[in-house]
Amino acid sequence: MKFSQFLKSKGAIGSIFMGVFYAIAMLGIFLPGYTALPGNMDDLKIAIVNDDAGQYGAQISSQFSESLPFKTIKTNVSNKKAMDELEHNKLALVVHIPEEFSANVQSGKVSASIDFTVNEASATMVSSAMSSVVGEINKQLSANFSEQTAKGVLMNFNVPEEQATAMATQIENSYVGNYVVINDVPDGMHNNMLPMFLTMAGYVGAMIASMQLVASFKANRGKASKTKLFMFVQFTALLIAVLSTVVALTIAFSVADVDLSLLLPVAAQQILMYMAAFNVCAIMVFLVGEGGMVLNIPILLMQTIANGATMPRDMMYTPYDWFGRITPMYYSVQAYLAQMFGSISPAPFLWGLAGVFAGAMMINIVIVRFVHKPVPVTKETILPVEVKNTAEITA
Repeated sequence: MKFSQFLKSKGAIGSIFMGVFYAIAMLGIFLPGYTALPGNMDDLKIAIVNDDAGQYGAQISSQFSESLPFKTIKTNVSNKKAMDELEHNKLALVVHIPEEFSANVQSGKVSASIDFTVNEASATMVSSAMSSVVGEINKQLSANFSEQTAKGVLMNFNVPEEQATAMATQIENSYVGNYVVINDVPDGMHNNMLPMFLTMAGYVGAMIASMQLVASFKANRGKASKTKLFMFVQFTALLIAVLSTVVALTIAFSVADVDLSLLLPVAAQQILMYMAAFNVCAIMVFLVGEGGMVLNIPILLMQTIANGATMPRDMMYTPYDWFGRITPMYYSVQAYLAQMFGSISPAPFLWGLAGVFAGAMMINIVIVRFVHKPVPVTKETILPVEVKNTAEITA
């Protein structure tokens, strides 16, 4: 056999195709998707809450609104409302100028402070980006306030040493920027990425299972009705979901810093996510057979960006944002963030995940009902067993 003949074999052609296709799919999806970082950072939403009745608060609030690089800056909002939106990841940053800010500036006895609050139970990019922004803001404000304070000190030149020392301290501590974190995620990238890793582990396993179980569905046509075989497929997927969840959570809870009391709700979500992912992936396999796996790869890759683990929806390009709304990964990652590290209910995301599961299963039911042609079911016959009468032994 010549090498040219081997290259024409089904396995070689398929491998060449998948190598080229995967490179096109991965780079064609990842590279455009990640150009949103940091280019679309100005699409993040922040709030500036000015509770200060003096002139300094209003002045700084106005300067922030004009200079900060964000398209949407809410100013007519209470601190309570802003903090609630921050917890729900509708805002990336809340800047709070307290009531006594101007008074502290004018007195010079107490440091004037501004609170910059971020939510760590969100996309990893948000907290890191906000940390850089806040650091730059605090640097500039510290310089400005120190300069203003220094002018007052210079007016009192030739003062005693003790008083000069006190004035120097006053210059240094004239302004303090408080970087406040809510829903603090334990240190370590393994904790930040756990919601995505758990979701990915279940999704990839479900994608492979969809190909194998749908193949079994087709191979056993004629041995049972389409309805019964479809139920068998779903029950087998559920069994795999339970077994894989036990293994996945054993590893996850052994390595990551997650409260053990969350074991059961996390397990329930992982099973639901697996079933949703299985039915989403099964759609293409039920439609076009094993070739559906080729289509499932781009669907998987799109979700690695659209799931919100790296960047929030506000920064995503429209196709990724839209894709995240009809596939399971986004809802799973956000529900895990809320359950493990957040302070809000994961219920809206769990309902979204359940909706994807129900919708995908209904599509699969329609495909099995109307696309797959009926095949006569052959009854299994039981061969009669011949029983021989034994002769009665007599003495």
